[in-house]
Amino acid sequence: MKVMEENFAQIITGIGEDLTREGLIDTPKRAAKAFKFLNNGYEKTLEEVLNGAIFTADSEDMVIVKDIELYSLCEHHLLPFIGKCHVGYLPDGKVLGLSKIARVVDMYARRLQIQEKLTKQIADAIEEATGARGVAVVIEAKHLCMMMRGVEKQNSVMTTSSMKGIFRKEMSTRAEFLTLISR
Repeated sequence: MKVMEENFAQIITGIGEDLTREGLIDTPKRAAKAFKFLNNGYEKTLEEVLNGAIFTADSEDMVIVKDIELYSLCEHHLLPFIGKCHVGYLPDGKVLGLSKIARVVDMYARRLQIQEKLTKQIADAIEEATGARGVAVVIEAKHLCMMMRGVEKQNSVMTTSSMKGIFRKEMSTRAEFLTLISR
C-alpha cells in the first residue's frame, strides 16, 4: 500500500499540484485505498465467491438476472466504465444462489478490464460453476475513456455479448433471452 501511496504522490506532483495544499495532504493515501478497493477482484477466486451456493434443482427453464450494475476500470487508461450486466443460463441439474451471480460479475469487474474480456469471463465462470446447457451474458456500459478524453462522445454505449452452449446454437433460445432482458 505504501508503494501505491508514493506512486500517487508522484502522479499528483507530476501534473503540477502541490501535495502540501490542504485538500491534497492525505490524497495519496486515500487514492491508494480507493484504487485497491476498485480492483479487489484480484483478491478473490470463483470458489470463494460462490462459497458452496450451488444447489441441485430439477429446473430446466431459463434463469435470468438482469440489470446487475457494474463498475470497472479500463485497462488502457485506468478510467471507469459503468453499466449493467444481464446473465442468463439454462440449468442442467444445478443452480446458483441468486446473489452469487452478481458477486461473479463484481469479482471480474473489479479488475483492470476491457469489456469484451469481462463479458466472456463472466459467461465462462457461470458455465464452469453450474455445468449449464447454455450461458448468455450481455453487458451495456459507458466508458469514461471515451466520454472524458479522446473523441468525447457522451451518449455512446458499448454492448458486448457472450453466448455459450444452447444460446449459441439455438437462435430461438438466444432470441428469448434477448427479448426478456430488453423488457
